[in-house]
Amino acid sequence: MVETLFPNGISRYAIGGLLVGLGTAVIYLGTGITAGASTFLESTLSYVSDRSRFQQYRGSRDWRLVFTASIIAGAAVYALLFQGGVWLTEVAPWRLFVGGILVGVGTRIGKGCTSGHGVCGVGSVSRTSLVGVVTFLVVAIITANIVAAFGVTP
Repeated sequence: MVETLFPNGISRYAIGGLLVGLGTAVIYLGTGITAGASTFLESTLSYVSDRSRFQQYRGSRDWRLVFTASIIAGAAVYALLFQGGVWLTEVAPWRLFVGGILVGVGTRIGKGCTSGHGVCGVGSVSRTSLVGVVTFLVVAIITANIVAAFGVTP
């Protein structure tokens, strides 16, 4: 059963989960703020804009920058260790770009992202986060099935 669910083994997922848990715990213990990536753009804009919408993140913008850079670095390390240094995907670059825009808009409308709600919110038994994660999953499952039914490929 485990081999069918995890054909590449379970260790990399377990290590990744431990690192995500450790990272969110360090951020929470160090700042008192729940970790999440959806405020990265607004907090980064606080470096160059005086608008109050962005300035509210001044106190947390440095760790948010490190947090987001760490997500990218983690993916690069994974590619280096498990894919021979090449970042492999069959998805067309324009689809990655459009998908990134849609995810960004969705995280702002949904008042947070899967890392904030899914890891930290569910872990702290937040009802809002539990509803959010269930909504994310249901919409993702329905969308994936609709896309597959239309025969869309990467």
